Amino acid sequence: MLKVLGDPLRRRIVELLAGEELCTCHLVAETGAGQTAVSNHLRVLREAGMVATEPCGRFTYYRLLPGGLRALASELAALADRAEGAGGRRRAC
Repeated sequence: MLKVLGDPLRRRIVELLAGEELCTCHLVAETGAGQTAVSNHLRVLREAGMVATEPCGRFTYYRLLPGGLRALASELAALADRAEGAGGRRRAC
């Protein structure tokens, strides 16, 4: 999931989809990226289970699925809690 969100354009697409469902043409206009690049990034997000699609006539709308982000946030929070709990513990060499 971190690798998927590591790309700046994919992260921007996720940010945009957090606010509303959008089609590819909206995402192209908002990001300034080419249609092929946006489509490829949407495919990666779809394969990662982060977005869902809904056909609407000749357009396809994308919506963000919050479950993956919540799971990632939970894992990161658990790591932060673990690091905080370590309290400077150090393993002897």
